Amino acid sequence: MSNVDVPDLTLFLDIVHTLEKIKAPYMIIGGFAATMYGILRTTFDIDIVVDLRDEHVQALANTYPPPRYYADPEQMRNSIRLGMPFNIIDGKRGEKADLSPLTRDSRYRPAFGRRIRYEIQWAGEIPFAASCARPDDVIYGKFLAWDEGRSLKHESDIYDMLVFRYLEADPALASTFDEAYLDAQAKGLGPDVEALWLSIKRAAQEEAQRGDSPLF
Repeated sequence: MSNVDVPDLTLFLDIVHTLEKIKAPYMIIGGFAATMYGILRTTFDIDIVVDLRDEHVQALANTYPPPRYYADPEQMRNSIRLGMPFNIIDGKRGEKADLSPLTRDSRYRPAFGRRIRYEIQWAGEIPFAASCARPDDVIYGKFLAWDEGRSLKHESDIYDMLVFRYLEADPALASTFDEAYLDAQAKGLGPDVEALWLSIKRAAQEEAQRGDSPLF
């Protein structure tokens, strides 16, 4: 993969390391989590759900002080209270990281309780363990996103993740993938999502059985 195609995750990775250091509960979700579980496209979709107490808020503000950074503790506290996302900005590098409080959406809570430790491997970085949404919860998030906008990228992401799973590309993830859970969630979201899910499952199973996936 060329450097042009690789997103610059300097601030994002630094924030994850900081959350680890200050022992703040968090969970990586969305596109970046999906890249760890088999999607083939390059993504700049980086989302972190956080469950911050006041001492975590202050520690983040102290770690990213002005004038280089914008990490306003009052904005963080208000966002947590109102259930709204907030950001940390690196003014020198022109980077922004968005964080969503656990209070933003009640659907985060079950996934947050099931989050797993998974090793992040990124070019130029020493591999490290981070708190991530389970693969099945990432796919559930893709169901919700597809149902809202019908974007083909979500269909492709679900397909790639399923092929990755069916090929057992990472056996360590086997216990974190509950297909019956996804069957039930797809059905609960309505006939369109259920039909999409069943269609993708069939295609992914056929691809895995052929054993000629472009993953390898």
